[in-house]
Amino acid sequence: MDALVHFLPQVWFVILALFLFLYVMLDGFDLGVGILSLTTSDESRRSLLMTSLGNIWDANETWLVLVGGALFGAFPLAYATILNALYIPIFMMIFGLIFRAVAFEFREHSDRKFLWNLAFGAGSFLAALGQGFALGSVIEGIAVDEAGHFNGSPWDWLDWRSILVSLTLIQGYVLIGSTYLILKTEGELQKTHYRTAKLAVATTVLGALLITITTPIFYQVARARLFSPPLLYVFALIPILAMLLVWMLVRSLNRQEEATPLVWTILLFLLNFLGLGLIIFPYIIPNHITIYQAAASPSALVFMLIFVGFLIPIMLFYNIYNYVVFRGKVAGDAHG
Repeated sequence: MDALVHFLPQVWFVILALFLFLYVMLDGFDLGVGILSLTTSDESRRSLLMTSLGNIWDANETWLVLVGGALFGAFPLAYATILNALYIPIFMMIFGLIFRAVAFEFREHSDRKFLWNLAFGAGSFLAALGQGFALGSVIEGIAVDEAGHFNGSPWDWLDWRSILVSLTLIQGYVLIGSTYLILKTEGELQKTHYRTAKLAVATTVLGALLITITTPIFYQVARARLFSPPLLYVFALIPILAMLLVWMLVRSLNRQEEATPLVWTILLFLLNFLGLGLIIFPYIIPNHITIYQAAASPSALVFMLIFVGFLIPIMLFYNIYNYVVFRGKVAGDAHG
């Protein structure tokens, strides 16, 4: 029984990380395309950007619902503490997603599209900004009392480190959005996003370097884990792999390949997730609450595991089927 109590929270930590990665990867290019839509004044080009998302964006956001549900069911203490600490950035994200959804539907039937275009792009930016603030705050650590309940200020999430994480995440979304549009568009619009992808590579790598350098300086727990064997050798390997992936990504962009830039970008996101997971584990709220302290009862975790065991294959099949059916280029008049 003790082994089960120890093992089940680890399983749910991995499942939660999987849901979060799938959300960031899939809805990440949605948000990136939305942010990129702010950079064009050509309505026909913007229509192509919106069309590229038309049949997949709502399915992508389903993973965010699963993240919230898994966190609530598997780690209720962490769920309560995180939401209490991050009300403002979480509502920032929710309002951004609402603006996106409303604008996406209303724009299609509007004769004057300017306000809906602005709402879609600004909503995408606001949602990404809120996610970045929340991520930065969780990495930095949330102030809690002995019982694990939040006892800090409603503005604890706002500092220069969370701003750095937020801006870097936005650039990462622009990067994956650009590589997605390279795959989905052609002509001048595709060439434009080769350029935005190259620019986003530079800004994302710069932000990631700053985060990598400052994390061990300001976070004692992260510093202890980063420089202690055997994880020292793993963390030494991650930057080497990251540089290799960045080089492969830049090379594929210079060669104007279509599918491989998106592949290399997804692998970069995955590598960053693995590194972040290794730094945080076994904490669900870094430095304060471990997955074992925050976990629900073993019976609840087992029950949820049975349910999720059926749900994950269905969700993955639906997403894969969706992308297979709507594969190919988006067609239009924005080639000049």
